[in-house]
This record gives sequence, structure tokens and C-alpha cells, in this order.
Amino acid sequence: MNRLEPEGLVGHFLACPPEGFSAWVTAYGGPMFRARFDLLTTADDDAKRFLRRLPGFRWWRRFLQPLTAFVGTTVTEYALLASGSDPDRLAAQWKAEYGGQHPFLIVKDLPQSSPLLSREENEHAAALARACEKEGYVLVEGQALAYVPIDFDSQDAYLGRLSHSRRKDIRRKLKRRAELEIEQARTGDPRFRDPEVLKEFYALYMNVYAQSEIHFDRLTEAFFERVLQDGDSGGIVFIYRRRGEMIGYNLCFECEGNLVDKYIGLRYPEARECNLYFVSWMVNLEYARERGLRYYIAGWTDPQVKSYLGASFTFTRHAVYIRNPLLRAVLRRLAGRFEGDRAWSEERS
Repeated sequence: MNRLEPEGLVGHFLACPPEGFSAWVTAYGGPMFRARFDLLTTADDDAKRFLRRLPGFRWWRRFLQPLTAFVGTTVTEYALLASGSDPDRLAAQWKAEYGGQHPFLIVKDLPQSSPLLSREENEHAAALARACEKEGYVLVEGQALAYVPIDFDSQDAYLGRLSHSRRKDIRRKLKRRAELEIEQARTGDPRFRDPEVLKEFYALYMNVYAQSEIHFDRLTEAFFERVLQDGDSGGIVFIYRRRGEMIGYNLCFECEGNLVDKYIGLRYPEARECNLYFVSWMVNLEYARERGLRYYIAGWTDPQVKSYLGASFTFTRHAVYIRNPLLRAVLRRLAGRFEGDRAWSEERS
């Protein structure tokens, strides 16, 4: 349940988890992983500034990075659950099997009335959230998942929904597309057997990772090799070159009638000079429209930019179980400090 991505992608995550992670499938059918989790990852700026000013922060910060068990993966938009699983039993089993062994247990990315899922999946997720609350988990609002319904017949029709100033700005940025050579390659293409090609793709991924504000799951070269060589996953790589040099790529998956945007690699400053983020957004929409797909699913990061480009959003929740009852009470009081995307959405509306 809750799967938007190809099953093969989950298999690659389990076989080659991010650096410092371990991953497995539970006896009741869902993937999990274990990693050290920086509790400040999703804290708001005020909370981070306050903590960093406290005496000895450099020395006691390590206590804010507990070994944490997660239900879900970092390669799927939602926590994956076995069909027919009982919410009350799941919440109790996770708590019994992992809650006592780890300082933190997090059920990651439970959907909330997601338009991308079935009614059955949404009802199951809501029942699971209630069951977790009964077991003492704290519910924390998750990130904003961006998506675009493919209900327009041209780029002009899509842009026509935006304000005049945004249309003008985006069209100006898209003029740089004329400088680019754009190629589509399917995963499993023979070129992805070349070690030098794989090395270049991973280097561009690392460029993006290095400049990101959040450093949680650093994917490995082995993971990218498996994904790029998997011809059965429905993966499509949009490759962008300027004067023959690759300056970026976007790895997406066509799955269940959607185009799911997963990974991007960029060469700086060339990608910024060519407004590649904006160009690739419109290329992805164009592909989804031509293929008759239902949604372009654009992922979690950069909601402000994605909103500017016309995306809609759906939110998740995390169910967090903290072994220490005192810390559990603290989280109940401070949960809002870790709900930045929800606060941004409410300010926007």
C-alpha cells in the first residue's frame, strides 16, 4: 500500500542503503531502516539558533543524533505497508519490537488524504495514525509533497493559470532552453554499463547533495549503478547538455500512470546559468502530457520554488515514539517547531 514508485527501486534501496544506514523487510511485509538521525534536521530556524547558542553545544550535540529506527524508506514518497495489515496490530508490534531497542522510532511519511492514493490507502493511513497515538506515539506534521495534475493541453495553457508576473518571469527563464541539447535515455541503456558514465552521473548528484540544506541520506555509487542499469523499472533519464557537455540530468520513473521525479544531478554554475531547474520542470510536464499520464509528482524539497512553478501540495505525518517518557512529553509541547512546511503552507494561504 501507498506505493507510487516501482518495486525495483525499493529493492535497490534494501540492497544498497544510503551511507551509514541498514535496511530490512519486517516479518509483516514492510521495509524499515536504521540510521543516526539529527533531530535538528526539520527544526525551524529559531529552534536551531536557540540550541546552538547554549553553552557546550559542540560537545553535547551528539546527543541530538540518536540511533533511530524508521518504518519506510528514503526512496519512496510514503511509508510502504502490506495490504490487509491491521493498524492497531502494526502500531503495537513496532513499539514492542523496535521502540524499546532504540531511543527513537519513526513511522515515516504517513499520507493525509492524498489525491495520489486510493480511498482505501488513505483510510488505512488515518486508522494507523490513530492507532499510533493510542500507543503513545506523537504525531508530527511532515513535509509538503509537490504534484501537478496533467489536465492541460499545452505549455501555454499551463502557464496561463499563473499570475502575469510569474508567466513573464518563467517564459524569460525558459529562453535558455534554446542553448541546450536534451536527450531522453531509459534506465538499462547500454551506456550505463560504462564506469566513466556512472562516475559522471554520481558526481553531478553529489554536487546537488553538497549544496543541499538537509544532509540525511547520502546515496551510494552502488545504488545509482543498480538503478541506472535496471531496465525493468520504467526509469527515464532526461539529460541536458550545453555545447556537448552534460550540465545536468533528471531521473524520473513512469509508474502507475504517473511521472515520479526522484533524482537530479547538476553541474554548477552552468546549470544555474541555463535556468535548468525551470527548464527541466517544463520538460517533465511536457513528457507527462504527451504520455497521457495523470500526475507529475515532484517530490519534497524546495516547496517555495515548486509553488512558484504552479505545483499543488499534499502533506504527510510522522508518528514518533520516544523511549524516554520525559522527552516524549517535551516533543508533544514542541512538535510545531518541527513542522516547517506546514507553517509555510499556512502562511502562504
